[in-house]
Amino acid sequence: MSKSKTLGYKGPYSYQKQKEREPRSCIRFKCALTNTIMDVLRQRPGWMEVKDEGEWDFYWCDVSWLRENFDRIYMDEHVRICHFRNHYELTRKNFMVKNMKRFRKHLEREAGKLEAAKCDFFPKTFDLPSEYHLFVEEFRRNPGITWIMKPVARSQGRGIFLFRKLKDIMDWRKDGGRSDDQKEEMQVENYVAQRYIESPYLIGGRKFDLRVYVLVTSYIPLRAWLYRDGFARFSSTRYTLASIGDHYIHLTNVAVQKTAPDYDPEKGCKWMIQQLRQYLTAKHGPEMVEKLFQDMDNIFIKSLQSVQKVIINDKHCFELYGYDILIDQDLKPWLLEVNASPSLTASSQEDYRLKCRLLEDVLHIVDMEVRLTGKEKHVGGFDLMWNEGPVSREDGHLDMPGNGHFVANTLLGCINDRKKQLKQLCVQKKI
Repeated sequence: MSKSKTLGYKGPYSYQKQKEREPRSCIRFKCALTNTIMDVLRQRPGWMEVKDEGEWDFYWCDVSWLRENFDRIYMDEHVRICHFRNHYELTRKNFMVKNMKRFRKHLEREAGKLEAAKCDFFPKTFDLPSEYHLFVEEFRRNPGITWIMKPVARSQGRGIFLFRKLKDIMDWRKDGGRSDDQKEEMQVENYVAQRYIESPYLIGGRKFDLRVYVLVTSYIPLRAWLYRDGFARFSSTRYTLASIGDHYIHLTNVAVQKTAPDYDPEKGCKWMIQQLRQYLTAKHGPEMVEKLFQDMDNIFIKSLQSVQKVIINDKHCFELYGYDILIDQDLKPWLLEVNASPSLTASSQEDYRLKCRLLEDVLHIVDMEVRLTGKEKHVGGFDLMWNEGPVSREDGHLDMPGNGHFVANTLLGCINDRKKQLKQLCVQKKI
């Protein structure tokens, strides 16, 4: 056995070429983070941490490492890393909107307007500065409404502000109007201007959004899993449009809310998604809530399909996405953004337990130990929702042609019986 030689970088251990993956008793891992994922990796039986230039089989890397090294190293058959090469096609706000608009036009052309309308789940959005003039036309057609400006590549609420007047963004536009020479000296930051959802669903008078986890293990074919657990993130201040400059009212990011004067670090500002589903069911009935969650399923699948042909698929890659969903007062879900590096830092003990379980189940599905058969529909808290096509729920059914009633294999916000499910898998192979 010999080491791979790639531009001075010591890559993963080079085994003899294999047609199929073989079970391994020791998995060598690296991790660029020091939060929950590091705890999970260190506690996983049979896994050993390597540092610096040590040889590895599994790497939970950051996107900067990916950008600098992905095209420079050889990775053996069994090696896995936690991002696709151009993950940003879905996770940069302007690229996501560009791909969704293109996909919607494709659906309208190929399948008709009704099918294309299933993509109408993100607010009207413009990429600035390139679409500034289009934005101004739309802005003037709808005077008095609220817009929100977001940097395309930042997170945790940084750089976001709401506005109702064009003069409120003039300083930003002046920065965007530099000469080419000046732009070379100081790169202009791109933003998206997005129509603000002015009538969000409120609980206790406060705004919230949802963080939902989707795991993609392949784009060609598309294979996607939905996690049953997630959470609703609440603002700390009652909602009003009278104070659009108050981030504690309008931004639900934990990084923002934990700086609020009345933030309680013990309670945090989250509900488990099961708690939210129970609340909504009690208030609106099971049929309306089932429709809401089916609409969210549609968001996950359509957004992934929108980038399926542009993501560089690679058998070494997987991606854990954090979807941010807002529900309006009509129980319509809206896609706000998709995160390639959803926060794995816990804000409470309950949050820590959720993220540990989530990450343990990600590792079960990535299956470095080669324990799964490849036919599983449920692994831990994950349910397989798409595998080259929609996956039906085991206790559901697909009626005969003409009825068209399909029960998707998604159980978001339902009871997470992961321990029972993992025990069932142990009957086949030990997890």
